Amino acid sequence: MPEMPEVQGLVDFLAARAVGRTVTRVSVAAIAALKTFDPPVTALQDARITAVARHGKFIDLALGDELHLIFHLAKAGWLRWYDELPTTLIKPGRSPIAVRVALDDGSGFDLTEAGTKKSLAVYVARHPGDVPGIARLGPDPLDPAFTREAFAALLAGRRTQIKGLLRDQGLIAGIGNAYSDEILHAAKMSPYAPAANLDDADVDRLYDAMQGTLREAIDEAAGKPPADLKDAKRRGMQVHARRGEACPVCGDTVRSVFFADRSLEYCPTCQTGGKVLADRRLSRLLK
Repeated sequence: MPEMPEVQGLVDFLAARAVGRTVTRVSVAAIAALKTFDPPVTALQDARITAVARHGKFIDLALGDELHLIFHLAKAGWLRWYDELPTTLIKPGRSPIAVRVALDDGSGFDLTEAGTKKSLAVYVARHPGDVPGIARLGPDPLDPAFTREAFAALLAGRRTQIKGLLRDQGLIAGIGNAYSDEILHAAKMSPYAPAANLDDADVDRLYDAMQGTLREAIDEAAGKPPADLKDAKRRGMQVHARRGEACPVCGDTVRSVFFADRSLEYCPTCQTGGKVLADRRLSRLLK
């Protein structure tokens, strides 16, 4: 799933290429991906793109004074850019392409989604806050207002395990499964640690790890075209999706905990005092 650094990379890419261009056509091939009907998608035609922004993991193209084309790439969605947009007809149900946006200079992009579970979401809105997922977002972790003190206040009294808290978009916007693994590894912290049990030194370490991990990943994504962002993300991972490999910090074997639809990765030596975490479905540590 694209997370904050990759989404910011896409935002920067679109800002450099699409701002100032006029939308000539929007073709919807997967009607289930379009979550709104008012304004209609046809309202985007002949509108000029004036800005591109990020809200958590949502990408927001502002068009004129009153319209926004907003999309969330979900687990298996992506953006495919073309300097020269293909002229081939999109056949609904016969292609991974869900939406195609054509621009006045012949360029444009497709929103695609792989797999059978379709979660890509596209909205045409008058204001970003009209999108329910954006309205519910917590603060952006790299917002200057999200200080160490604000982070500590968010953690205080919460019995939630820290892995789940970092992934909760209503508490902190933009962090998903991959970067929460990376942040916790950098902080040398168990994913199962209750947020309320963290002392001041833990909070300092976790806040610094969150800031450093995300800023480094955003820097790595900067300037890369969409086709290169996924590989850049994979190369930067220390533990996520590296089960069975050696931890780059201590050399221990990276382990996984499996859930119904995802897994987490961690280093026992760096994060859990050498203890191997049981499968989460057992809800306990192996003794």
